[in-house]
Amino acid sequence: MTVDFERKDLMKALATLSIEKVLLKMGRPVLEKVSNKLQKEYKCYIPDCYDHPEYLENVIKSLYGNAHRTILDEIKDELVEYLDDGGIRILVKTITG
Repeated sequence: MTVDFERKDLMKALATLSIEKVLLKMGRPVLEKVSNKLQKEYKCYIPDCYDHPEYLENVIKSLYGNAHRTILDEIKDELVEYLDDGGIRILVKTITG
């Protein structure tokens, strides 16, 4: 049980860092917009997107329209080597359809 819990925490942190890295690469305002909209609409933060990837997908789609695909694909590329983790696999599948 402890090992699974630690692994989940580790994967959640990894997902958070990957999402933030992609958004920051596009500029701090992009990260701030996404974070603010997650808080406003879902009362959550970027780490919560590991358990609720649909929140991330919805926020990025609503903010960036057709450009959302590029952003979500970049997040997927950051996480692709960790698809052995169920949570990461669900996150990637959810955000990339």
